[in-house]
Amino acid sequence: MSVAVRAGTRPPKERRRRVAHKGAIGMFLTPFGVLFALFYLLPIAYAIWQSLLVVERDGTYGAPRQVFGWFTQYALVLQNGPFWESVGRVLLFGVVQVPVMLGLALLFALLLDSPALKGKRFFRLAFFVPYAVPGVIAAIMWGFLFSPNLSPFTGVTQSVDFLSPELVLWAIANVVTWVYVGYNMLIIYSALLAIPQEIYEAARLDGAGQIRIAWSIKIPMVAPAIVLTAIFSIIGTLQLLAEPQVFRSFSSAVSSTFTPNMTVYATNSIPNINLAAAFSVVLALATFVLSFAFLKLTQRKADR
Repeated sequence: MSVAVRAGTRPPKERRRRVAHKGAIGMFLTPFGVLFALFYLLPIAYAIWQSLLVVERDGTYGAPRQVFGWFTQYALVLQNGPFWESVGRVLLFGVVQVPVMLGLALLFALLLDSPALKGKRFFRLAFFVPYAVPGVIAAIMWGFLFSPNLSPFTGVTQSVDFLSPELVLWAIANVVTWVYVGYNMLIIYSALLAIPQEIYEAARLDGAGQIRIAWSIKIPMVAPAIVLTAIFSIIGTLQLLAEPQVFRSFSSAVSSTFTPNMTVYATNSIPNINLAAAFSVVLALATFVLSFAFLKLTQRKADR
C-alpha cells in the first residue's frame, strides 16, 4: 500500500479524472442555465428596468418618450390605495384559506395512508380529479352554481348571496380550495409513503393505535412536505388572478383591482407599462419576503 493511499489522499490519476467531469457537468447544465436566464432572469431584469422609467411629453399632444425616473413609479405604488387594499384582501384570503386547504389535504393524505381505508385507488383519483380541471373552468362552473338566477340550487343561492361583497372572497376561496386540495394531498401522501414501515410496526408493538401513530409519527415526519405545500400556497395566493377574473362576470363586487395581479393587469391595459412593472416588482418582493419569513419561522420552530 502506497504512502498516498495510507495517508487517505487520492492518487494523481483519480484527481485528474474527477476534475475532468466538470466539463460534462457544465455541458448538461448549460441548456438549463441558458433557458433559465432567457425566460426567468432576463424578464425579471427587464421588469425592473421598466419600473425605473417614466413617460414624458413635450406639451399636451407631444410624442411620448421614456426617460430614467429612478423610483418615481415606486412612489406611485406606495400612494396607490386600491393596490394595497388588494394586497390586504389576498392576505386575509391566505390566512383563512391556506390553513383550511392544507388541513384538508393532510386529512385526506392520512386517510389514504390508513390501512383501514378500502378502495384507496378510487379515493386517490377522486381527491385528485378537481386539480385536473383548469382553474378557469372550475371558476365558471362554481360561478354558475353560486349565481342566484342560474344555479340549480336556487333555494340556497336566493337565501344566501355568495356573490355579495361580503361573501364573494370566500366563494373564490371555495373554488381555490376545491381545485388545489388534491394537488397538496399528493405531495403529503408521497411523503407518507417514504416513511419506513418498521417505525409503524414498532409503534404498534408498543400499543399505539392508528390515531396515535398519525399524530405522533406521521404528521411530524411529513412536516417538511407540509411546509413545502404551505410555501407554494403562499406564492399562489399572492398570484391569485384567474378565479377572481372569471367571477367579475358573475358579481359586480369583484373590481378590476380586486387582487394585486388584477391591478397589474388593469394598469398594463391602460396602458401604463412602467407602473405595472413597478407593481409586479413590489409584488414579487412581497412574495419572496413572506415565503422566506415563513420558511425561517418553521425552521426555527423545528430547531427548538
